[in-house]
Order: sequence, then structure tokens, then C-alpha cells
Amino acid sequence: MADDRANEFLQLIRQSQRGRLKIYLGYSAGVGKTYQMLQEGHRLKSDGIDVVIGLLETHGRTAIAELAKGLEVVPRRRRDYRGIAVEEMDVDAVLARKPQVALIDELAHTNAPGSRNPKRYEDVLDVLAAGIHVITTLNVQHLESLYNIVENAVGVKVRERIPDSVLVEADQIVDVDLATEDLRKRLEDGKIYPQERIATALSNFFIPSNLEKLRELTLRELAAQIDFRRREAKSEAGETEGDQVMVCLSSHGPNSEKLLRYGSRLAGKLNRNWYAVYVQTPSEEATVIDAKVQRMLSDTLTLAKQLGALVFTYKGENIADTILRFAREYRVGHIVVGKSVPKPVWKRIGRNKAVVEDLIAEARGVTVIVVDPCPAVAPALARPRPEDDRREEGFGKADAEGPEAAPSAPIVRDLLSPWLSPRRIVLWGVPVAKEQVLRTLAETVKNEDGVSDPEKLYADILIREEQGSTFFNEGVAFPHVRVEDLAAPVVALGLTRGGVADISTDKPIELVFLILSPAGNPPLQVKLLGAASRAAQSRPLLQALRSAETPDEVLRAIVNWEASIPRSLGA
Repeated sequence: MADDRANEFLQLIRQSQRGRLKIYLGYSAGVGKTYQMLQEGHRLKSDGIDVVIGLLETHGRTAIAELAKGLEVVPRRRRDYRGIAVEEMDVDAVLARKPQVALIDELAHTNAPGSRNPKRYEDVLDVLAAGIHVITTLNVQHLESLYNIVENAVGVKVRERIPDSVLVEADQIVDVDLATEDLRKRLEDGKIYPQERIATALSNFFIPSNLEKLRELTLRELAAQIDFRRREAKSEAGETEGDQVMVCLSSHGPNSEKLLRYGSRLAGKLNRNWYAVYVQTPSEEATVIDAKVQRMLSDTLTLAKQLGALVFTYKGENIADTILRFAREYRVGHIVVGKSVPKPVWKRIGRNKAVVEDLIAEARGVTVIVVDPCPAVAPALARPRPEDDRREEGFGKADAEGPEAAPSAPIVRDLLSPWLSPRRIVLWGVPVAKEQVLRTLAETVKNEDGVSDPEKLYADILIREEQGSTFFNEGVAFPHVRVEDLAAPVVALGLTRGGVADISTDKPIELVFLILSPAGNPPLQVKLLGAASRAAQSRPLLQALRSAETPDEVLRAIVNWEASIPRSLGA
């Protein structure tokens, strides 16, 4: 079985021009992820593939150090941080060496301050973007959407986390499994930790109940990923059903992150797009709320995007009405909302005083899921441990019931390129105003069947923008409208080298997707928005677009990226 998986990845290496990602996924330190990664490195080397170790963490394990012999190692980058010598992967050296395959251990690792990227998974994305294939390792508890599950179960905050989209985008995922009894025996024999740490580990994290629950979660995650990709392949040519998932956010929500992680898992279980929506009332205009609330809201929306949501800020005086209007437009079937804090009767009278109750009363054909966002009380024995003890092995015992057992939210694989053309791609080498961007993109589609008046189209776009700006903090914009007489979808794309001058965002707006869809086919708009969102989150594609100099090169980069997304999993 292992040789078959190695041969499958070997075929991907030989057939692909872009970097492929293979993840060895496990439930705990010591199950054998790094060992299998190194074994595959040797197999690939024997097949004539140029393999290097980009980063290896031996943690003092003799067997790992011995197995690494015979494989070229790219020297680490050494620097001083607050008087302490630290070593990290030298990404520039790996890129300069340009092997066919790089073995990079511990995907969720946080880099030392001053490194090229804050997280190792971002280093890996840079390596992949350069056309280098990567084999890496990961424990399931480091997935962002599982954070609350793990914290509630064991009382430990997993600090090192990666977006679920990294796992979703992997070309191969291989489960590295080991019976819990065998794992404990390996620990007792000194094959995982030094002698002085064994007794503590056996009586804390490595108790059978912790290991069994985390092992179960890993197996469920892999099974759900396989099922999602199977159903995704079957439904690619089908119509998007009206059961997308929507998470409602509040500027004063007690735990919006928990709602987002729940929505991510639910959308994965249903194999649907999902949206994170913040309704901005007149009392919450940017000029009214204080800087602290604005920053908290910005951080929440950024997390939503990292989890794979398409993020919208809608304007409206009546929150419940605005949410339901959004749900109808975007074919939402499941609304996730946080449980309201109990209030006296007199405080529940009037507009926006009882949003949850109003949603439940007014919703038609939509399931409203009310989640208690308040943190659960941790079990007495599951107390947080000192900072120095929060290592990889210390995170576990996750609840795998309900939506939490599903994979992270899928990203629709429908294509953008069939609806694009070079004449509808515009590049600006200097900062440009929002009005100019929208007018120019509207002008590029004026000869399309059903688009006769670019000025009317521009006016329709502005009406949609007044409801809520589609220019987001993550450097991308998705202006979109439904057109009555449009025969087929139309996509125009603007690339700004200097950003949109009159839009204040932390990251300059680099990509502006103008999406027009037939008014009589709402599901198509949903699919195209999902496809554009996925494109905007692809680091390799973004790097290719940044280096493109002509519309033809831009379209070619998109076509090549879309053609390079096969899926395969290993058990």
C-alpha cells in the first residue's frame, strides 16, 4: 500500500508543472508521520527524483536521524532573537536549490519573528508556487476549525494552527495510523521522548481516552474528505442546491470565532459554499464604533476568509430582515447564529432587540441553527498546562460528533476561465480609483449578449455596492450583479499593481472580479462567487498573476491553475 501511494505521487510529480502537496496526517506525536515522509524521500530518490530535506525536526529521535542519512539537507537559516540563537527553514535557499521534491516537517510550526513568513505553511506555499513538490507532516488538532473542539475537550489552547484550506488543497493526504496501545508502548520504550518526560506524558496527554478520541477524529476527518471529494466530482456538472451555509457575525459577539468554526465544519459536512455575513446598521458605521471594535471585527472577518468563507458586509437597519434577504439572494439553507445573551423583557422590544427570535419567526424554508458561543467549562482534570508543556503531543481529545466530524468547508471547483477573455482583463500599473475600476470593467463587457448599456450596468453595480461593499480587507473584490437578459455568465477581471486608491484596507486590493450572471439562474452566481473566492485564496495563482504582464498571460495563468487541481487521498 505504501509503495502504491509513493508511485501515485511520483506520477503527479512527473506530470505536473506546478508544485504538488502531500500531507502525512496523524493524531499524535510518535505515530510515524516523519518516518514515513523520510521513507518516501528515499523511494523517490531511488527512482531518480531530486529530493532534499528542507526542514526536519528529529526531537532527539535516533531512528529519525539515522533514516535521514543519505538525503541532502538544505542548511537552516540561523539568527539571533532576543539573545537566543534560533534556526528556521531557509526558504530562499530551498528556492535557489530548486529540487523536484522538498521534505518539510511539521507544517503547523510558527516561525521565529523576522522570518520570511510568520508560519511554516506559508513557507510551503511559497515553495509550491515555485514549482517544487512538497511532502510534509501534520497532526489533525492543528486545523483551525477544530480549535474549540480541542479546547473544550482538554482545556488546552492549540496555539499553532493552519487554515483548513491547506488540507483541502492538498493533492494527497495519507493517514498515518497506529493503535493507541502500540503508541503508548513506543513512548514507554523511549522512542518518542527522553526518559525524564515519559512518566508525565503517560499520565497526562497519552492516556488511552485522549488518544482514542483524537485517533477517531483523524479517521473521521480523512473519511469525510474522501466522501466530500467523491461527491464533489459527481456534482461538478450539477446545479448548486439552495442549502448554502451562512454564519451571522456581530461586532459585539462574545465568541464569533466559535461560530465560524462551527459553520466551516457544517458546510464541509453538506459539501456546500458558506458565507460569513456582518450586517452593519447605521449605529455601527465606521465613523461611530471605536477603533477596538473595528479591529476585533476586522480580525473576525479575516479568520472567516482563512476558514474558506466568502465574506460580506451588508448594510441594513433591520438585522433579521437583512439576513433573510441575503439568504434568499444567495440560496442559503442554513443560518448559523449565536445565542442571545438573556435580557429583561423591556430590552427585547423594538428593532434589533431580539434578532434570533425574529429570525426564527420570519424564516421560511431555512434552518436556523442557534449556537451557544460561550466557552464550556473545562473538566477538572483538563486544566491548561504551563506554557513550556504545550508541545505537539499536548493537544488532543477532540469531540468528533455532529458537524465537527466533517471536513473543512469545500471550495467549489467550477471554473472561471470559460467566462473570461483577454479583452475583459484589465491591468493597472498604478493605484486606481474604485469608480474607474468599476466603470472600466463594465465597459469591457458592453458587447456581450444581454449587456447593451454599460452605464446602466455600472449603476446596477453601485446599487449592489450600497447594500454592502464587496471590496474586502484581504486584497480582493467581488462586485456582482444579476442581469435580466444575459444569456450566459460573464466575468471581467481587473489587476491593480498599486491597489484601489480610495478604499482603505490593510492589504491593497489586487484583484477585482466583476461577475455577471443570468437573473433567472441564481445558483450560477453562487458557483461563480465560490470559484472566484477560491482563486483569490490560491497563493500560487496570485504569484503567477503578479508576474503576468499582459491579459493573455493572466488568462493563461488562470487556465493552468484550474487544470492543476486533481485530488487524491491515501488511507
